[in-house]
Amino acid sequence: MAPRRARIAFSDSAAKQLENITSEAEIHALDRALVVISVDPDVGEPIPGDTAGPQLRQYADEVESVRVLYFVTALRTVVIWGAQEL
Repeated sequence: MAPRRARIAFSDSAAKQLENITSEAEIHALDRALVVISVDPDVGEPIPGDTAGPQLRQYADEVESVRVLYFVTALRTVVIWGAQEL
């Protein structure tokens, strides 16, 4: 049996970014990155910073030219903090 994918949620700022995406290529790039993160939430690199909250991570896909900032909750929900083109 395959492992369950992580649930993806969006912060308010990330949801606002999604509203502004109009290009099919940008949607495709972000979709691919979200699939990778949902399969393996630990794939991204930790971003150094405050240790009081959840560890902010970044996943960069050089092929699709997209970077996603996110953190993983205790229940393995991936919360997308933001995304940008590389």
